[in-house]
Amino acid sequence: MNSSNQKKDNFIVQAGILAVAGIITRVIGLLYRSPMTAVIGELGLGYYQAAYNFYVIVLLVSSYSIPSAISRLIAPKLALREYRNAHRLFYCALGYVCVVGLVASLFLFFSAGVFVEEAAIPVLRTFAPTIFFFGILGVLRGYFQAHKTMVQTSVSQILEQIANAIVSVGGACLLIKWSLGSLEMPEQEADQVRRATMGAIGSALGTGTGVVVALLFMVGIYFLNRKLILKRVARDRHVSTDSYISMVRTITLVVTPFILSTAIYNLNGTVMSYLYTKLLPNLRGLDSNQQYINYGIYNGQAMTVFNIPIAFATAMASAMLPSVAQACAAGEIGQAREKISAAVKATMIISIPSAAGLFALAKPVMYFLFPRSDEVVTLAGRLLMVLAISVVFYAMSTLTNSILQGLGRINVPVINAGVALALQVLASVILLFHTNLDLYGLAIANILYSGVICFLNQFVLYKSIRYRQEWRKTFLLPGAAAVVMGGAARGVYELFYLLTESMRISLIPAVLIGVIVYFVALMALKAMSEEELRGLPKGYLLVKVAKKCRLL
Repeated sequence: MNSSNQKKDNFIVQAGILAVAGIITRVIGLLYRSPMTAVIGELGLGYYQAAYNFYVIVLLVSSYSIPSAISRLIAPKLALREYRNAHRLFYCALGYVCVVGLVASLFLFFSAGVFVEEAAIPVLRTFAPTIFFFGILGVLRGYFQAHKTMVQTSVSQILEQIANAIVSVGGACLLIKWSLGSLEMPEQEADQVRRATMGAIGSALGTGTGVVVALLFMVGIYFLNRKLILKRVARDRHVSTDSYISMVRTITLVVTPFILSTAIYNLNGTVMSYLYTKLLPNLRGLDSNQQYINYGIYNGQAMTVFNIPIAFATAMASAMLPSVAQACAAGEIGQAREKISAAVKATMIISIPSAAGLFALAKPVMYFLFPRSDEVVTLAGRLLMVLAISVVFYAMSTLTNSILQGLGRINVPVINAGVALALQVLASVILLFHTNLDLYGLAIANILYSGVICFLNQFVLYKSIRYRQEWRKTFLLPGAAAVVMGGAARGVYELFYLLTESMRISLIPAVLIGVIVYFVALMALKAMSEEELRGLPKGYLLVKVAKKCRLL
């Protein structure tokens, strides 16, 4: 909150800070996922993932969108220097999430048996209290994001994931040892199920611990700044003060569409889990345990890696929402268009090569992060290759959802996500029940889902403010540079693999060379100007490197 105005106004830099934190948290998540899977096994991962999916959907409809919604509400108040109303909104939001979070936690705890099979019920109940604490954490994060600073949220995310990693692995080990006396895999099937359940419960404890640690950090940050906040409130000379009743009404009207759009946007994972692990085995007579194992590979491994490059788009969406909301509140639609254009281009500069890199190096990436059997790694790698196609669609749809919400079109993402989900479910049913594509059918339906949202959002964005995105330097040239990068990275990998016969060793130089080739190709094609390069996080260093290499 004490950052300079110049830094605060550069939402791309703030997005970069949040994106770095997002990538760090995802990397930590990947690093602990491997030992966690080794401890609880594929069956335990299947139970954990099935419970986690339903925990997420209840979280989505109660608390997950709170940071963005609160940022959207408070940012215009701060732009007009209505500090008293901004702080009153903050208090109202805390009351709102406490009530909603408590109801959601109790609902999840007592209705767990409706959503998952018996072995996964205690896992889902372990997740339940986390929802209450997450809502309070979300309000604090949204409050600071409204001030156009993402540092507090970024640090809290990293602390959350570190605590999550430690407790997830440690808790799983302790509970398995306490239940069975050893970490060894028992011979009896009943004991194997019991072991998987206890391991999944221990891992679920990590999620709750991480949220509590992040909440304590954000509370500490708030109280460090409280004297300054109250001083600004005391100096506020605005005559009109919004009543708490009107604020509660405003919060409800704004938060509800945010929650619904985010819930529907992320509901596809839960729906796919139900179709694959419950409906498909019942109708086709398949082994339920094997279905959980397969789904654990798809969602716990391939989808986990797929979500890493989406971190920048998610961060950009959070960073630009208050800026767009403030521009619209001031009637500066032209400025809003400029911010949108810059955000989309920065997102594509990252997302397009990420998609190409995941496609080119899918199997070695999966082996590097999840060193399982060759059969499992091959399956996960092929699934990741299919999913890589939708990285760009997901990035664009995530960003445009936030743009539309910032423009005040908060109901549009709900409708678009609902249409896309209906089409995804239809495609998944056809592909799962009438073809032999199995998990690949889920991956293909995922591409359809993200693509539909992306195009529907773009259409509404054009209708709302007559916005057209520049194509050549935003999509075509980065796409060409990404193709060159993907080919170079794959070639380097194959060369080093011939020399070392190690996928892990070969992956590192392939990634490094790929990044260098992409940057050189991007600058050689003149896809970015010096000004645009400086606008990126640490952009001045990139400009120095480009000038030394005579690329600028």
